[in-house]
Amino acid sequence: MSRTVSLVLLDAVGRPLGALPPFDVPEPWWQEVHSIVDTVRQRHGLEVTVLRLLDADRSAPPGGHVRYLAQVVDAPAVPLEPAAVDLAPHPLRQPWADAGGPARSVAWATGELRRLGRRVTAVAQQRTWNLSAIWRLDTDQGPAWLKQLPSFARHEPEVLGRLPSVAGLPGDTNSLIGVPVVLAADGEGRMLLDDVPGEDRYGAGEGERAAVAAGHHLVQRRACGIVGELVAAGVPDLRGARLADWIRERLAGHDVSAAAGLLDGLDRRLRQVADCGLPDTLVHGDLHPGNVRGDAGHLTVIDWADSFAGHPAFDILRLTEDVDAGAAARLVDAWARRWRADVPGSDPHRAVDLLRPVAPLRLAAVYAMFLAAIEPGEHPYHVHDVPAALARAAAVARP
Repeated sequence: MSRTVSLVLLDAVGRPLGALPPFDVPEPWWQEVHSIVDTVRQRHGLEVTVLRLLDADRSAPPGGHVRYLAQVVDAPAVPLEPAAVDLAPHPLRQPWADAGGPARSVAWATGELRRLGRRVTAVAQQRTWNLSAIWRLDTDQGPAWLKQLPSFARHEPEVLGRLPSVAGLPGDTNSLIGVPVVLAADGEGRMLLDDVPGEDRYGAGEGERAAVAAGHHLVQRRACGIVGELVAAGVPDLRGARLADWIRERLAGHDVSAAAGLLDGLDRRLRQVADCGLPDTLVHGDLHPGNVRGDAGHLTVIDWADSFAGHPAFDILRLTEDVDAGAAARLVDAWARRWRADVPGSDPHRAVDLLRPVAPLRLAAVYAMFLAAIEPGEHPYHVHDVPAALARAAAVARP
């Protein structure tokens, strides 16, 4: 599957110029923009910065014909097609989605790297959508990455700044999991990260997932001691009964009839989870192999923007949700053995069983939070995710 792209261009001060002729790019995922930038450079000799999604010919990604707003520095020499575009401001627009916003962020990152003694040799836009903007900055000392976050995810640099104190300490015989190194953060959503070598581990098999689970257990075990510190630093507090309130608040206004029974019994279910005896800790929130980078020798868990303080079972449920039943059972068994060894008398298996339908229910609330915090033009990214997650939760909860 590919994607057909139309770019409506703004000039250097944000005035509309018209649209480039449509062209195809190989990646179907709407937020991936590096091939858009490369194709325009190769075809038209233009340097563009993609700002935001305007519309698409289908209601949700991936693929289709997608129209974006982009900005150029130099006036294009190629003929442009007339294009209607609404440039009215919106209170929920992300700062990197407006004319001049990406340039200001790249200037900040370049200045921070200069302060660190690193000279920037090339800058490449990688991704932009309502959840993040990502740029690669090549330097004379290797790559660095600029990541800009929305308000509801700005705790990520706080998490990463504390994780080195609990991850990868000498003397461990189990697998160690690395964490990204924060080079700078501005407190307003901009974060500069050092490069993580390797590849994203999409499609990882059972053995690699077992290594991730074992290393992540060490992080979670140690993080039990700094949960209060993390919450004070802005990490969402979804411990115990707070999770039920948080879910209901974010799903208010959505049709939750598919999971009404699960919601009605949520408080009782979470009390039963608490009786299983496992401690609250730092939860990654989206621990799938695509958020692990590296190779078989060294793995780093990336993208902690969805992290929260809560029950450790949520991460093993996410890590095992797309493998066959036998592999999932073995991974969960190993996870449970580690926690039983750490917390004698606890019942990790029962906690997993009780939280299995709560995991997609929490995701439905996460997607609802996204929709409430982003401008309507970006809603196609997530609008179908809430009912889909609620349907999964209801299906899992059925006896």
